[in-house]
Amino acid sequence: MPLPQPDDLTSLVLRTDFGDEGAWAAVRAALDAAGEYPHATYVSELRFAGVGVQALLAEEAAADEDDKIIYVFLADAATMKDPGCPLLAVDLSDEPGRTFRVPARWFPDISANLSIANMDFAEFADASDESGTFRGFDEG
Repeated sequence: MPLPQPDDLTSLVLRTDFGDEGAWAAVRAALDAAGEYPHATYVSELRFAGVGVQALLAEEAAADEDDKIIYVFLADAATMKDPGCPLLAVDLSDEPGRTFRVPARWFPDISANLSIANMDFAEFADASDESGTFRGFDEG
């Protein structure tokens, strides 16, 4: 079964942790408040409970070419527990399995640039700090 595909220029945010409805609502609110326009297509389906990067890669590898997506953002247990709501960004195409964390405040910039192919996943991943979190581009 292929991953859902956004039907617009938003990024797929896939919920993988179903332990706290309030935390999921808070993540969605933080992402929606971070940008002026919608940047996320939210998917909250129990079939994705606890799914990891390797399972997503296998699902994408088995998908028809027209059903493939390039990247996905996971709302996992770490996302739900951290007040910054850092999603796990996952590359499904160029460097399959490469990941980095993106706090809600940076999500609109990354989503917009990836959805229009203005920037590549690697550009954000390469700019991540030593903890594997993107916190903006160092202007200095």
